Parts: sequence; structure tokens; C-alpha cells
Amino acid sequence: MEDLWKQVLAEVQVEVSPPIFLGFFKPTTLTSLIDSVATIDSPTHIIAEYVEKRYYSLLKRVLDKKTGENVSLVFTSGNSLRGKPKKSEGPLFAELARENTAKIRPARIRPDYTFDTVAVSDSNQLAYTAALTVAQDPGGKYNPLFLYGTVGVGKTHLMNAIANRVFDDGDNKKIIYMTTEEFTNEVVEAIMKKTTTDLRRRFRGVDLLLLDDIQFLSGKDKVQEELFHTFNTLIDQGKQIVMSSDRPPAEIKKLEARLASRFEGGLSVDIEAPDFELRCAILLIKSRKYGINLSIDAVKAISEKIEDARALEGFLLRIASVGVNSGAEIGPADISALLDKNKATQIVFRPDTIVDAICDYFNVKSTQLKGERRDSFLITPRHICMFLLKEETRLTYVEIGNLLGGRDHSTVMHAVEKMRKSVENSQATREEISLIKRKIREDFVH
Repeated sequence: MEDLWKQVLAEVQVEVSPPIFLGFFKPTTLTSLIDSVATIDSPTHIIAEYVEKRYYSLLKRVLDKKTGENVSLVFTSGNSLRGKPKKSEGPLFAELARENTAKIRPARIRPDYTFDTVAVSDSNQLAYTAALTVAQDPGGKYNPLFLYGTVGVGKTHLMNAIANRVFDDGDNKKIIYMTTEEFTNEVVEAIMKKTTTDLRRRFRGVDLLLLDDIQFLSGKDKVQEELFHTFNTLIDQGKQIVMSSDRPPAEIKKLEARLASRFEGGLSVDIEAPDFELRCAILLIKSRKYGINLSIDAVKAISEKIEDARALEGFLLRIASVGVNSGAEIGPADISALLDKNKATQIVFRPDTIVDAICDYFNVKSTQLKGERRDSFLITPRHICMFLLKEETRLTYVEIGNLLGGRDHSTVMHAVEKMRKSVENSQATREEISLIKRKIREDFVH
């Protein structure tokens, strides 16, 4: 593990800045690599969170290259086994002891996303109660459970909480948690390689199946058909299915009626945007997690200015990264400048502002950017526009596609992923994106 991780970090060091490498990558450790699941441990929650959010794809790419496998990454913090002396028993008995005492948490399930870390108020009370009921009795009362709501309302957290509770109950249930995009990729790959029998055996043999962002099934007929039959098999066997989406089943376009009907056969719960009280609770929970000592007045000040739950966590990461009043209690005065900067950023990065800035920077018309023509001089502006709209606004892939001339969400997803890789690997691309962002701010000021 140590030699492999040294090789991985050597490649990462070339691709990130020295402060990022020293502060966020050097303290990490590869603690296990079992069944293509790599567990990466960091000394603190904040380092684990930052690396997972910003550099998941980079680490996966390097690990895939080094191992020749399709690796999934799990991030932990403060591994209790690190640095402890090993017992004196021989390697065979030590290995058997580890196998008998340690369960491997399924891929993509975050151990810190539990019911204990969910803040609850009127806006998500029903969803929380339903999720807890499902976790306590999988396949029982609410099957399937369909959670929907806009970005940052806690759908993914609740799904992870269900998976963690079922896993921790110790019944050795088989759990699969993945995004619908990943499910789609697996179906397509199975069709290409003629391994659909293996795929069906895998998905139809689980006790708990969790699919995130189910709206991306739109228009994928073969994938919908595969999910339909998998869905029926699992329900007939009394196995639990949990799904999330940014909209209710009836509003997902190009979704087969029989599949939409199955989705609505259990309990569908709308999770509303967090109210002021819930935002305060989220801040208190997350600040304890990151070791940030916020006063109640600071919590209220932040909650009044920032409404999105993910933006709240991002703001906490910003506080930690600049070391505001480190160690002491942080009051409203300590974060006023950061709040003003955050407010300005939110105002600047509106969808229409980004589109106008892209058109001005590349000297193209908005009708060309949104049109059907695929001339070479339009491809880069279009891809950068999709990337910035996804990175700097709360728009979904579908909404971005609609904004840019009614393009399919899969086209937008492909463009965004391509740009992300380019940003990771190309200094020129990073500089160009930085220049465009600067221009957006300047245009707003003037």
C-alpha cells in the first residue's frame, strides 16, 4: 500500500500546486485496496472532504493507471489503526483476524453521512422519517422510496444514511449505491461486452439498491428496460429500492410510463429547500465536524445570507482554508468580509451573465452559441459555457441543455466532464477559465 501510494502521490504532485499538495495530499494514506475499492485516509474531516470534492477524478485516474483496475474511492479521516504498533502474531493469523473483525463498507458510501449528522426541521421531516423507517426495515413499509428536490437539500445525505444504517446493523446485506450515470455506463458496457447476464446477476442479487439522480434515465430506452426488470425482480423478492431525483417521477421527460408507474408505487417525498432554522442547524453540525468554533450570532449571520445547503458547507471550507480566527470563537465581524465576497460571487454568476461573458470573450453571438451548428470555432465556447454553468450555478444538466438551445443532458454531461479533465491536465485551460471568470466579475462591476 505504501509503495503504491508513493507512486500515486508522485504523479499527483506534478498536477497540483505545491501548497495544495503539501496541505491536502501529503498527509493522506492508502489504507486498503480490496475488490477495486481504495480507502484513502486523511488526518482530519476537512482534508478528506476537500480532496474528495475537488480531486476524486484525478486520484481515480492515477489509481486506475497504476493498478489496471476500475477503482472506486472511499475517503475516511483519523483512521484509528494508523500509527499503532502491529501485534506479534504471524502474517497468516493477522490476516485472518483482519478479515474476521473488519467489514468493507460498500463503494461510494460516505461513513460520515449518517442519520446522526442529519439536521431536521419542517422542510425535511417527512423525508427523514421515511428514510429512517426504510433503514430500520428494508423492503418493508416504503418500497420504493423516491426522494426528490432541488440541489443541496440533502437527498444524497439521506441515501447514504440509509446505506450506513443497513450496513452497520451487521446482517451482511448486499448493498449497491451509485449514480444513474454510473448505472447507465455499466449497462452500456455490459451490452458491448455481451456480459448482461453477469450484470443482471449482480444487480438483482442485492438487498438494497440506491440510485442517485434518476432523472438522467430520460431518453435511455435500453437502460430503462434493464432497470424496469431489475426493479420488478427486487420488489418481488422484498428487497429495498431507494431513488433520488431533482423532480417527481411524473415530470421526468422521456421516461417510460410503466417505469414511472413503478417509481410512484411506493412513497415519493418532496424535500423542500432548508428554512432558516435548518440552515442554522446544518452550520452547527458541519462546523463541529470541521473543528470550526462559530458563535451563534455568526451562525445566524451566515444562514441569513446563504440559503443553499451545499453553499453553506462550501462557506465553512472557505473559513477553514483562510484560517479565520483559528481556534478561537468566530463572530460575525470575523467573517463579514467573506460573507460580502460570497454575496458578490452569487450575484455575478447568473446563467445569463455567464452566457454573455462567453459570447463576448470568444466574439460569437448568443444565437450561434445556442444554435445547432457544430462549426469548430463554436465547440470550445460551447463546452466552456456548459462547464461554467454547471460549476458556478445551481442549474442541472437538463436545465443547462434547455438554456443552450434544447440540447440533451447527456451532451452537456459529456462536455462538462471533458472540460473538467482539461482543467485538471492543462495549465492553458486553467488560465483561460480564470480569465473568463475575471471578465464576468468585471462586467458586473461596470
